[in-house]
Amino acid sequence: MDHIQRPLPQPTLITQPYWDAARAHRLVIQECAHCKTRQFYPREFCTACLSGDIEWIECGGKGAVYTYTINRRASNAALSDKVPYVVASIDLDEGVRMMANIVGCPPEAVRIGSRVRVCFEQVSDEITLPQFTLEA
Repeated sequence: MDHIQRPLPQPTLITQPYWDAARAHRLVIQECAHCKTRQFYPREFCTACLSGDIEWIECGGKGAVYTYTINRRASNAALSDKVPYVVASIDLDEGVRMMANIVGCPPEAVRIGSRVRVCFEQVSDEITLPQFTLEA
């Protein structure tokens, strides 16, 4: 049987700085240089004031679980060895929300409000995924 490839993000001109930072094990988000609004996911302009003057800032990589689900069936055959796995919306301490997996713990240990910290999973030479683990 052929090895099934895991679907990977396809960086764009707008998202490339995010993926470059992740490959270096840094978590970054965008901040508007004009109004200081922070945002995630990456965009060409500020969602608050529409300025195109967007900067990348490094995050501390900590936050809390806003909500989550436990996937007990793989969404893709390439992920079948990972089930069950947690997909969560994380409220970063910097004020934005992002989606990621919570890894390194039993799925049943995750709760809404659980404190988490970023970790990184290298899935190819080009792509490293920001993931989260429960804080001890």
